[in-house]
Amino acid sequence: MTLLTLVRHGQTDWNLDRRIQGTTDIPLNDTGRADARYAAGRLSAGMHHSIYASPLLRAHETATIIAAELGLQPPTLVEDVREREFGDGEGMLVADYIANYGDWHAAVPGAESLDAVCVRAMGALHRIAREARRRSAPTAESVIVVTHGGVIRSLIDHVSGGTLPKVGSTLANGSVHRFEASPGSLRLLEEAVVL
Repeated sequence: MTLLTLVRHGQTDWNLDRRIQGTTDIPLNDTGRADARYAAGRLSAGMHHSIYASPLLRAHETATIIAAELGLQPPTLVEDVREREFGDGEGMLVADYIANYGDWHAAVPGAESLDAVCVRAMGALHRIAREARRRSAPTAESVIVVTHGGVIRSLIDHVSGGTLPKVGSTLANGSVHRFEASPGSLRLLEEAVVL
């Protein structure tokens, strides 16, 4: 068993503007750096062995701050935990995206489906968990993965059978979500408070 703590990256100016980032590489703002330190404070109560992150700057920077605060090695970057590709919707204000496409599940030209995001992210998490189990057998390993709202949302939706997160909720920047990974299984242990 591997404990996986998924952290949403800290705030960026595009988050503040409610603009869809997708794979556009936007850095953290000062609030985002504070979000990362806040997440590190929440994580400091437990033992964590390693940290991984999406290669997008906002997640990588968040993970680097958390690693420094917790005394971990620098994050290992994992391409398959990057944010959803939003195609033609990338860069749009959320309100305009919803007005044009209807909802997050809509088929948008050039965009990745939420199911595709879930499949690639689940594969990455299971690879991370297998690597952690090889390092720590027979004891449990605790791993932090800094990723994105779309990735976390797709995973929570999958493991909850579509009952979480609640429609219209937003996963807060710097939020912490705990999962347990076993061979072939991913289980939600704790969902962060959503706004």
